[in-house]
Amino acid sequence: MWLNGEEVPFEENTRILRCLNEVHRLAICAGSQKIPLSWKIHVKSFNNFPTAAGLASSAAGYACLVYSLACLYGIPVNDQLTTVARQGSGSACRSLYGGFVQWHRGNLDSGCDSVAKQVVSSKFWPNMHLIILVVNDQRKNTGSTLGMQRSVQTSQLIQHRADKVVPERVNQLKTAIHKHDFDTFAKITMKDSNQFHAIAMDTYPPCVYMNETSHSIVSFVHDFNELMGSSLIAYTFDAGPNACLYVLEENIPKLIYAINKAFPNDEESADYLRGIPLSNLDIQSKTKDNIFREKMELLKIQQKNTLKYIIHTKVGEGPRLLRANAR
Repeated sequence: MWLNGEEVPFEENTRILRCLNEVHRLAICAGSQKIPLSWKIHVKSFNNFPTAAGLASSAAGYACLVYSLACLYGIPVNDQLTTVARQGSGSACRSLYGGFVQWHRGNLDSGCDSVAKQVVSSKFWPNMHLIILVVNDQRKNTGSTLGMQRSVQTSQLIQHRADKVVPERVNQLKTAIHKHDFDTFAKITMKDSNQFHAIAMDTYPPCVYMNETSHSIVSFVHDFNELMGSSLIAYTFDAGPNACLYVLEENIPKLIYAINKAFPNDEESADYLRGIPLSNLDIQSKTKDNIFREKMELLKIQQKNTLKYIIHTKVGEGPRLLRANAR
């Protein structure tokens, strides 16, 4: 196996081997004879975003690996396959489907009922986009798996979150998605991100994922929403310092203008603005309003070059997208 051009010892990675063995098991159960299971496999995987930096690279990688293996052996994407993907990386089970996906907790000791199911497809809310502010693209000090294991063992808050808070918020979030209610979606998303990091800090020793720039982004989002009179942006931070900002497509020009204002950067090349091109959004003409620009003057200006680069993306389409990138 090769990851971004570097050879990875396959036999030493128990998670990869577990995924391969489980796909083989499903192929045997399905009676698949597409190719012999005894054949060796050769894997080349490429990321176009940071690895192990808190942007779910493992979820994307294992989802792509399991999906590619499933295609190879003639196995359909279904609930069973999501249980295989999460054995590589928990969140990978959600990445097998497109749109908005819920990872169900499950109750059985075997874990076979802990599966991912699609809530709605990517076509249901097509103007839902994300602007990712990359603060640090280096490997984080505490990996997600180790950090969560430590939280389970030491945090006194995590059980209340799992039993009480998460089930309520999941239902509220699904309702907001079905109603295209971005304001409610935004508030729940931000509150849940904050609570996740409160759990990380309640862990002993604490898992410190966010940094000073991360907290500046949180303040920026709240200031921007207050100046605009409603929640137009929602932040969420995974186990890392980098921010994912949910925003509707029609509000992207104002958001990019505000980001450039609050987080000035000397870099203006294509390498700074990555992902889906922003050129067709005509940012300058859509932010000429004097009242809007006067409001943006009230934003707190951060030091130059605190952001490494920006990625523009949107809710994915799932397997069709993975198929194009599978090697």
